[in-house]
Amino acid sequence: MTKELNQVKFETLALHSGQEQADTATGARAVPIYQTTSYVFEDTDQAVERFGLKDAGNIYGRLTNPTEEVLEKRLAALEGGSSALAVASGAAAITYVFQALAQKGGHIVSANTIYGGTYNYLCHTFPLYR
Repeated sequence: MTKELNQVKFETLALHSGQEQADTATGARAVPIYQTTSYVFEDTDQAVERFGLKDAGNIYGRLTNPTEEVLEKRLAALEGGSSALAVASGAAAITYVFQALAQKGGHIVSANTIYGGTYNYLCHTFPLYR
């Protein structure tokens, strides 16, 4: 977040965080919605670098997307965080959390009244990958 946006009200952060300048491709001030799954590479070397995660850039719509990047930056700014991660569903969010925080040999303590999908994930799916 830029220094200028660090000094503004919540409403301004909600409108402008993540896109401090107009869209370079279109000049649009509002964030364009990029509805694409694939991207063109300049050459095979660039594709190799991107898929090898050595060059930052868009690879595939389920991994990166310019619209999603603005959303993540905006949410981080609104929450006072350094970054954010947007995923496609609540199930994906739950999976990311447990895979990031749980360690082999550790324990997860949960109420038995949690959402059924989470319960099934913890009791049946997650143990398969320990």
